[in-house]
Amino acid sequence: MQALYEGDASDHSPEETMERLLAGASMNAGAKAFARGLARGVATELKGIDSMIRDLAPAWPVEQIPTVDRNILRIAIYEIGHAASTPPKVVINEAVELAKTFGSESSPRFVNGVLGSLMNMGDPTTEASRR
Repeated sequence: MQALYEGDASDHSPEETMERLLAGASMNAGAKAFARGLARGVATELKGIDSMIRDLAPAWPVEQIPTVDRNILRIAIYEIGHAASTPPKVVINEAVELAKTFGSESSPRFVNGVLGSLMNMGDPTTEASRR
């Protein structure tokens, strides 16, 4: 999330930022590979993910959603649609926990609501692959 946040706020490359952050991280190789995959995937699918956010939260222009919330949603939507190894309920729970930790008081409800709407659309994997 930190690499995507930085990239969103400063136009730095999320991939380059991720490598810088991982260089000093005490994580195992599998965790680093997972983090790289999420950052790369979100960056690659950004337009489609943001389109989904527009559909799921039409009252909120994507550019006006707080940066933390926007990037939590981007990660979760990517992971639900493209990382079949993690159950959607786990992804949503993790996203809400990130929102509690890093977002505003209203962030957890907003993130949960948007991701709940995604799950109510039907098969999110199918929806994500159409975009």
